[in-house]
Amino acid sequence: MLTILSLANLSLPLEDPVLKFLVVLIIILFAPILLNKIKVPHLLGLIIAGAIIGPNGFNILARDSSIVVTGTTGLLYIMFLAGLEIDLAEFKKNKWKSIGFGFYTFAIPFVMGVMTSHFLFDFPWLTSIVFASIFSSHTLISYPIVSKLGISKSLPVNITVGGTMITDILALLVLAICVGVTQGEVNAAFWTKISVSMVIFSIIVLFGFPILGRWFFKKVSDNISQYIFVLVMIYLAALLAEIAGVEAIIGAFFAGLALNRLIPHTSALMNRVEFVGNAIFIPFFLISVGMIIDFKVFFKDIKTIEIAVLMTVIAVFAKYLAAVATQKTFRLTKEQGGVIFGLSAAHAAATLAIVMVGYNIIIGETDSGEPIRLLDESVLNGSILLILVSCTVSSFVTQKNAKKLVKAENENTITETNPDDENILLAVNHLNTVDPMTNLALLLKSKSNKENLYVLNIINEEKNESSKKNAEKLLHSSQSIGAAADVKITPLTRYDADVINGVNNEIKEYAITDLMIGVDSEKGFSPSFVYNLYSGYLSNPSANVLVYHSAQPVSTIQKYVVVFPHDAHLEAGFFHSLLKVWNIARNSGSKVEFYGTEDTIKVIENIRKKVNIDATVIIFNDWSEMKKIFDKMKENDAFILFMATREMTSYLPEMQRVPDYLNENFKNRNYLLIFPNRVEEGDYRKHTRDIGNAADFVEIGNIVGRIFK
Repeated sequence: MLTILSLANLSLPLEDPVLKFLVVLIIILFAPILLNKIKVPHLLGLIIAGAIIGPNGFNILARDSSIVVTGTTGLLYIMFLAGLEIDLAEFKKNKWKSIGFGFYTFAIPFVMGVMTSHFLFDFPWLTSIVFASIFSSHTLISYPIVSKLGISKSLPVNITVGGTMITDILALLVLAICVGVTQGEVNAAFWTKISVSMVIFSIIVLFGFPILGRWFFKKVSDNISQYIFVLVMIYLAALLAEIAGVEAIIGAFFAGLALNRLIPHTSALMNRVEFVGNAIFIPFFLISVGMIIDFKVFFKDIKTIEIAVLMTVIAVFAKYLAAVATQKTFRLTKEQGGVIFGLSAAHAAATLAIVMVGYNIIIGETDSGEPIRLLDESVLNGSILLILVSCTVSSFVTQKNAKKLVKAENENTITETNPDDENILLAVNHLNTVDPMTNLALLLKSKSNKENLYVLNIINEEKNESSKKNAEKLLHSSQSIGAAADVKITPLTRYDADVINGVNNEIKEYAITDLMIGVDSEKGFSPSFVYNLYSGYLSNPSANVLVYHSAQPVSTIQKYVVVFPHDAHLEAGFFHSLLKVWNIARNSGSKVEFYGTEDTIKVIENIRKKVNIDATVIIFNDWSEMKKIFDKMKENDAFILFMATREMTSYLPEMQRVPDYLNENFKNRNYLLIFPNRVEEGDYRKHTRDIGNAADFVEIGNIVGRIFK
């Protein structure tokens, strides 16, 4: 009752923490729902809502420390996700495109800003340079749009993210130099300090964080602890960036790059990171940006209006020119150029940082004793209009072109081969193999497969009721991991006196394409396991059989060493099996090293031209020299071996010794044995003329490229 009475005497801005949080949550909930009906980007709705409820609107909420802290986390989150979700293989491949865009998006706005401010408004050269750096920087405020549409790994997004880091660093470096000039500190010591600090910062984050992260994920399996660790890394990198003399957003992006290979894109941890960021932190940031907007300042004097309009026109138009120049230079499509413009058009965080620093630097006094600031109040007020208009343009342009890009990519994806029509079955029997098998299944499944995963435990009819309880425990463990990654895993329990018959019957009933069985780390390849494998599981020719042994979390693997036998590419299930390896590489970001005969490697190389991964290829013809490959492997490397049964084309006598060798030498390593299926009807070769024809690799590459899309 007292609470109700206290609420009756409300005063603005609201001070009750429960009520404040409730207001923000209501905005986060209803803004997307209402604005989607009129096809307005929800990001823009949150910014407008912030302006309405903020201190310059109806003053419902104050932009106090709680809003600022949560909003800052949201900004860091956007930059962290940009680094975390980027395809590093594509990033390396297109680094010159990113550098080119970074140059355009910095130089064009910078030159336009300097010229117009100096010659139109008579700003001093130093002020003009700082003023121009506002236009060169931008904030990836529309990144959640492309992430939600599933194109965060696409070429234009890769180019824009890379270019953003370049232009923001250059803009902030220009600011630092100008600040140093006003304080008379630009000398050899200044350059040495900033260079050394940046190098040390980069080494600590890009090299130290992966080592620390890999150690932590090996030692700690608790889901909550892993997520908190990620948050700690974001803020630690942001702090180190500030110590090094650059903005915190640069540190957050570097943290994303550092953890990119440690958080697989299909993992439960990635799902948690994205969910919390998109549900809470990023909306808070957008609302906090809106709270800065004050429409009243535009009507103070003519100079404020003129500068505000000038800033907005230059910033948006210059970013458009930079995007067009990038599109023409690298022969991108109109939609790709539109996405680049949309992502780079928004000005928010870096803009505010530059304006506030410039505003707080006093370079003299007027005759009346008023301070002369490097950037005066008209620029400060003009930046508010710039933020509002640029974020509006960015949201609309990104959403429009991103949807077109998604549609174009979907039209290019082959349908008749239907590689996503996969049904994966995990046959589990030991609790210590369930989690590793499920995590690997999430890595190697096709992107669109959200529900065709099954986990099976066979209960021997002669055993007692405790077997059923054990089965429920095993299946629930796998289901929980799938649910955390937003993937449905269907539990299957079967009573059967013969485990092998039980598994094979489930394969037929659910049209299973891939069967995964786990090797107990304590027992390894026992005689009974080997017998069941060759006399049972492999007797069903319609499914690929994957035999998995885990000694460490799959997220901590740095490189996969993949070895093919001769003529592996001639097997019926080769492409389907290879797709699993490709998915592992793309979703984990790990490096891959392929070993095979010249003909098989040619096929691999041709596929890489269509769908790039971070891989190297090595011609390897003699399986008796396999030990040389093993000796080259490092601590966090995993082994993938394509195997065959006696009746298959690629069978080698040396394969008989593989189980014993793995027992002796790979107890502390991850390895995966892949036995491709042997059913011609499911062979992707029917879509080519002849995969065995060495002259036909171009057509094979085109079709496989679309299969792997």
